[in-house]
Formats: sequence, structure tokens, C-alpha cells
Amino acid sequence: MTVTLINSDELPQLDVYHHVAVASGSKTIYLAGQVAWDAAPDLATQTEQAYVNVHTALKAAGASFQDLARVRMYVVDWTPDKMPALLEGIENAMKRVGETARPPATLIGVAALDVPEHLVEIEATAVID
Repeated sequence: MTVTLINSDELPQLDVYHHVAVASGSKTIYLAGQVAWDAAPDLATQTEQAYVNVHTALKAAGASFQDLARVRMYVVDWTPDKMPALLEGIENAMKRVGETARPPATLIGVAALDVPEHLVEIEATAVID
């Protein structure tokens, strides 16, 4: 495996992502931000579809969720009460594609995305041999 995920005992132990990814592969894959075109206007549904799109893009490059070294999520008008919907979407996507993704992740609240209908955009970096 080219990406090893690590959680230091000195950092909070979260089950939604790891704090560190150590990549030893020779090919780096950078994905454009993925959104949910034509999806329902709710955060859970759009997050699910955006993550499925990430998976689809990874497959096109010969990679999978296990090769993710980093994920960034941009969420419109972020407030902490939106976390359950975001996590629901992520979990539903992982069930849908049959893979687990827990790489280091950053969540960034933004005022808007490319079109008013988009609530979340997910970009990712993966490493493979």
C-alpha cells in the first residue's frame, strides 16, 4: 500500500479521518474539486454524490479510496450543526462504492461555490506506485 494513515496518541482520536498520511508511491493524483451536478439541494445527498465522483475520478487514474493522501471539503455557509448531514453523505458514499475513506481531511466554510445550487465541493490528492 502506498499510503499509510496514522493517528498520533498525542492527538484527539477521531473516527472520521486520520491526522497523518505517509505516501511512498511514485505517482501523485490531483483531483479537481468534485460537486454533485443535478443532485437534490441538501448537504447529505450532495456530499454523497461528490464523494462518489471522487471515487469515479480515482478509478479513472487507477486508484481507490485507499490511495487518498488528503481530502479538502468546501461547504457553503458552514456551521457545526451541518456536521451530521456531511457525515451522513460521506458514510452513504462509502457504502455505495464499497470502500472506506479516512484520509487527513480539511473542512473549509465558504460563502459560495461555482453555482448557487452547489453546497459542497470535494478535492482530493492520492498517491499510487
